[in-house]
Amino acid sequence: MKKTILLTTILFIVALNQGMTQSNTNRYFTSGTEFIFSWASIEHNDVEGGNVMRFSGWLNLYGTFHFDFSKSFGLMTGVSLRNVGFIYNEQEAGLKKKYRTYNVGIPIGFKLGSMGRSHLYAGYEIEFPTNYKEKTFVNEKKEDKFNVWFSKRTPAFYNTLFVGVQFKYGLSLKFKYYLDNFFNQSYSEVNQDGITEYPYQNTDVRIFYFSLVINLFRDVHFNYTKEEMMKY
Repeated sequence: MKKTILLTTILFIVALNQGMTQSNTNRYFTSGTEFIFSWASIEHNDVEGGNVMRFSGWLNLYGTFHFDFSKSFGLMTGVSLRNVGFIYNEQEAGLKKKYRTYNVGIPIGFKLGSMGRSHLYAGYEIEFPTNYKEKTFVNEKKEDKFNVWFSKRTPAFYNTLFVGVQFKYGLSLKFKYYLDNFFNQSYSEVNQDGITEYPYQNTDVRIFYFSLVINLFRDVHFNYTKEEMMKY
């Protein structure tokens, strides 16, 4: 997988460099927000299940640089800030846990179709978790809550893949899958009795989500104007 990602990145950089030298390349910047509906495959102590859908509308922001080499092909990259997590519900025990991280992401991807209207896009994004939050509820009552900056409870970064369809006037539907476990299984802490524990050692969580993406701005203009659409 690492070799595939490296090769994809190299090919992207080469194609982008060639495209930048072409005078007919259409370059522009879009920015906006994302509404995320996430799930997770959860395996805890060799038992699967317990997932509950999670909605995230705040705070998901992104900025994307586009390089359209023709009316039907383009590349993109940029930066994002994304609220990603999952909910674990163990009904028999009356236990519910909520986890989330704020991730800074750098995507690279390609686009196929009508660049000024509807098209497909796909690619890879590396995400760096910055702030970790964990909440615990017992019988629907909040028992514990904490958040940590740059916590070792998670990996240093996540490898993700995404695919989506872009509609005209800035709306997009996207699917994303996280290749890495949400937790760092090697994380340890010392409890009140002085015993070292590994709270995530037997937990494997792979998040995936569907989202509604809204391009609020293109360059300095709001959304897609009629004049910009006529370029294509």
